[in-house]
Amino acid sequence: MSSPSKRREMDLMKLMMSDYKVEMINDGMQEFFVDFHGPTESPYHGGVWRIRVELPDAYPYKSPSVGFVNKIYHPNVDEVSHLEIKKEKNNFLSDVLLYVADLVNVFEVFLPQLLLYPNPSDPLNGEAAALMMRDKSTYEQRVKEYCEKYAKPEDIGAVAEEKSSDEELSEDL
Repeated sequence: MSSPSKRREMDLMKLMMSDYKVEMINDGMQEFFVDFHGPTESPYHGGVWRIRVELPDAYPYKSPSVGFVNKIYHPNVDEVSHLEIKKEKNNFLSDVLLYVADLVNVFEVFLPQLLLYPNPSDPLNGEAAALMMRDKSTYEQRVKEYCEKYAKPEDIGAVAEEKSSDEELSEDL
């Protein structure tokens, strides 16, 4: 099997050659943004999220950190930090990411599945989970409101400029 650095390079090149807009952070190949569109069969349709990806040195043997830069209303995404998949926060999601182990699959399979099939019984956003279980139509309306307010395609470039540092990503909005 190839070395982790070769695998990282191959996966990143494959992602950059796909239909996703990829923007590197700094000069290395370990941090970058990807513009991700909400799945058409979901209340997230029409929204575009700037996703920050950080690849650990041991990638693909250690899962990447993946986080939404702009706000999203979802039971399994922490609204304050916007980080959704961190080993410390959610071992199951992190293990799934490790299994997927291909950056293109993160955006073509994993994130669409996360948005299409939220799990309110294991929430990072308790309010979204409770609303989803109590009143699904109101939950879906709130998702659409967040899409309109925080995930407009024309605003995605400005989101990255405003939220370019780790410290800013974890600020309480």
